[in-house]
Amino acid sequence: MYAIIKTQGKQYRVAANDVITVDSLEGEAGTSVTISEVLLVGGEAGIQVGAPFVSGVSVVAEIVEQTRGPKVIAFKKRRRKNSRRARGFRADLTKLRIISIGSETAPKAKKATAEKTDAA
Repeated sequence: MYAIIKTQGKQYRVAANDVITVDSLEGEAGTSVTISEVLLVGGEAGIQVGAPFVSGVSVVAEIVEQTRGPKVIAFKKRRRKNSRRARGFRADLTKLRIISIGSETAPKAKKATAEKTDAA
């Protein structure tokens, strides 16, 4: 059984025991997260497509770790003007292990927030 979920504006294809990296979610390592924005569920019984979400289905995941992505450098150079600018950026990421895909009566877990709060 597999599902296509939406979290933080991005879509991911997941199955049980998959480990995926998503944009930062709140929570400590070992915490369960329930993602209720399921766009599609597929398995032996067929495919269920939501409009926009499949009702009554959620994905339960466990936070494996909070980490940061690789450094991305944006470098600008204007030739013959002695002008250079370099900026670095590292995204905050969360690794999730998918525990189960099923009905919303799955084990109790915290709901993942769809919007990231601005700390700055």
